[in-house]
Amino acid sequence: MKLHDLRPADGSRQPRTRVGRGIAAGKGKTAGRGTKGQKARAGGSIQPWFEGGQTPLHVRIPKLRGFKNRFKIEYEVVNVGAIGALAERGAFEVETPSGKGAKTGPITINQDILRAVGLVRTLNKPLKILGAGELSAALFVVADAFTASAKAKIEAAGGSVNVLEIPTTPLAALGVTTEAAAEAPATSAGSAEMPRASGGKRSATKATDSSAAAPAEAVAPAAAEAEPVEAEAALAEPAEAVATAAADGETEAPTVETEAAEAETPSGDDA
Repeated sequence: MKLHDLRPADGSRQPRTRVGRGIAAGKGKTAGRGTKGQKARAGGSIQPWFEGGQTPLHVRIPKLRGFKNRFKIEYEVVNVGAIGALAERGAFEVETPSGKGAKTGPITINQDILRAVGLVRTLNKPLKILGAGELSAALFVVADAFTASAKAKIEAAGGSVNVLEIPTTPLAALGVTTEAAAEAPATSAGSAEMPRASGGKRSATKATDSSAAAPAEAVAPAAAEAEPVEAEAALAEPAEAVATAAADGETEAPTVETEAAEAETPSGDDA
């Protein structure tokens, strides 16, 4: 055995067929492509999804129809029958009572426990318990939703249910009663409004004082510029009129009509 005698094993390698090299080569003329047609041309390939010219599948499928609820809640669902079967096998831990003669309490079931035993795939979705199957063990089930049949079977077996609810409004702090929580916002709101009201009154009082003081200051220079006699007479006439009206009591103030009549009546000198 020499190096030039080495050959591949028989049948392990197949020589490449050389086409288009004359009729004598066995693959001349049409080179095994048949006569004419799309596949006989260079570059005439057909896509794998081509269906011969008929309406393709992606066109036949209906689109843009129906309704998709954006607010639909996707639940992780578990049947009570599946939970009961695992409970009978002892898949869930049972708390042993400490006292003598104490009865075993119900088995606690929640989404984390069901995830550990393989009945729930993910914890990112809310849990809903369905009523398919039979249940004999007493269970305390905590979930986001229950069907009516599931709740009835759990309670019939001696268990209880607890529905997890997400609060939509602020809740009172622990240890604070509902009445105290309701009164607290009202009291705080009242105390917060008091300074505003007082501040408003003070500002209004200040505005009134300033408005009253402004005319007095404006009148003072005018009165100082006028003659002393005219100013005293102008101030004395209203005071005398008010004093006379107060003393008479029944005396009425002269009206516009009376003044007009007196103006039209001729005096004795004119007559």
